[in-house]
Amino acid sequence: MLRNTKAVIFDLDGTLIDSMWIWKDIDIAYFAEKGIEMPEDLQEKIEGMSMRETATFMKKNFGIEDDELTMMNTWNHMAMDAYCHRVPLKEGAKEFLQFLKERGIKTGIATSNSKELLHAVAEKLDLYSYIDCFLTGNEVARGKPFPDVYLEVAQRLAVSPRDCLVFEDVLPGIMAGKRAGMKVCAIYDEYTKDVVEEKKQSADYYIQNYRELLPE
Repeated sequence: MLRNTKAVIFDLDGTLIDSMWIWKDIDIAYFAEKGIEMPEDLQEKIEGMSMRETATFMKKNFGIEDDELTMMNTWNHMAMDAYCHRVPLKEGAKEFLQFLKERGIKTGIATSNSKELLHAVAEKLDLYSYIDCFLTGNEVARGKPFPDVYLEVAQRLAVSPRDCLVFEDVLPGIMAGKRAGMKVCAIYDEYTKDVVEEKKQSADYYIQNYRELLPE
């Protein structure tokens, strides 16, 4: 899988860290506070969107009066404690990051999350020691499934897309990596356990956890 790979780019939530459980709770609490019934397929509809795109979508479709910046600040506030104290790395991720660093393979994070939460969890989990480039969907024109965030990370790492390997946990993210012309490895996450077969078909590789990629 890593043959001829010069850079590995990770999605964050559900891929590098175990955090998707937080967002279901936040959505429920946020909609309840606004007195709006939350649709059961909400997560499916916003999957892959940047936080800015999610705010625009929810404002348009649910008549939320707050502006997008206020909405994003609210979500950041609701999630910050968990990202600072309770979110762990996925199984084997720390060892895999060390493995890449030892071999001189460049690394990046391309996330749909906010810059505030990205850097909060990076500080907590010491990701600055292992990741060369951090980028959010809010910093490019279009979120996933468009390839913008992956292409921008590759450019900042000075690596051709064809020499990059992406790790993703959701179908829009897998699609974004493939549209960027990169190899994509899907990883298991409890949140997307119902679409494992679709993930296997869409990606080039599939793993349960990062320990599978470490030498014996």
